[in-house]
Amino acid sequence: MSPSSAAPREPAAGAAHILTLNAGSSSIKYALFALHGAPGERVVAGQVEGLGGGAATHADALQQVITKIGDARVVAVGHRIVHGGVRFDAPVRIDDDSLAAMAALEPLAPLHQQHNLAGVRAAMQAFPLAPQVACFDTAFHRTMPALHQRFALPSDLHEAGVRRYGFHGLSYESIHAQLIARAPALAAARVVVAHLGNGASMCAMLAGRSVATTMSFSPLDGLPMGTRCGRLDAAAVLYLQQQLGMAPERIAQLLYRESGLLGLSGLSSDLRLLQKSSAPGAREAIEYFVEHVQAEVAGMTAALHGIDALVFTGGIGENARAVREHVVRGLAWLGLKLDARAHAAKAERISSADSAVAVWVLHTDEESVIARHTARVLATVPAPAQRQAQP
Repeated sequence: MSPSSAAPREPAAGAAHILTLNAGSSSIKYALFALHGAPGERVVAGQVEGLGGGAATHADALQQVITKIGDARVVAVGHRIVHGGVRFDAPVRIDDDSLAAMAALEPLAPLHQQHNLAGVRAAMQAFPLAPQVACFDTAFHRTMPALHQRFALPSDLHEAGVRRYGFHGLSYESIHAQLIARAPALAAARVVVAHLGNGASMCAMLAGRSVATTMSFSPLDGLPMGTRCGRLDAAAVLYLQQQLGMAPERIAQLLYRESGLLGLSGLSSDLRLLQKSSAPGAREAIEYFVEHVQAEVAGMTAALHGIDALVFTGGIGENARAVREHVVRGLAWLGLKLDARAHAAKAERISSADSAVAVWVLHTDEESVIARHTARVLATVPAPAQRQAQP
């Protein structure tokens, strides 16, 4: 395992801190916040990499995190949990019952949920007396109109949980909070946020509330992603199984891990590598991605009956300047125009003065959202101040 972190500062002696964890299959992102510190100000932040493959466990990674945060007094741990299903529409303090309910949702988010929960279990061992708080990516989208939560399936299946959930909610919540601080009028308006990265989705927000989103039942739907196919005709899955004889497990492997930019290019799931390649497959993968981003912006605009701002975020959204430029050019019919100088200077607002739609680039800060939610849960469910357990 290899830890990487922002330049730490010594935690204040005796002060209460919240630790946030975003546990994945190969890494754990962490951040430490003073409970009563400035909003969003990290004391320590970083990432422990190299999990998986039998080399190291989430518990091993937590021991590295404990080393990095030193003598900080951890009074609560907040976790990103990708899927909250129908039950969880707000952050909750984790107990045995809620942990079991979250584990039951693992088939709906196989790339994420089991690893999120492995981080929870490791943290429960490392910090046995500190409350553990689950913050759900799906919860943000529970404000969607009922029609936007439905599939055209019988109602009994909808009631059984076969519905549109939406994901990346913590990211969208972060962007809305930033717009409140930077452009309050836009925060109250019709905003489409494009969270573009290895996982990619969009959200149509009206006054900070989710109206529609591109991911639905699982994080497989919507935009093409690094290794995920995005939107796919359901009959194609039936064909793979019934006519080509693929087992469900093989189909899952194909759709989740072998498709998207990787499948289209035949080279890589990393857009940075594809941009450097002269291979036809790399160019086709990028063009496919851009085309579908443009189409989904149009779809989100329709859900809002108009658009006042487009915000790019996520690894691709924040860093792939050429992709942003191509997307905005293709949306000129919606009134979007770039300011070339602002775009080159990496400004947050990159639209021209005469653009009918404001275009922004903002860095998503899911950790601060998790810390804020954890503090609120801690305030309503008080627990004794605790320090991390030692191995």
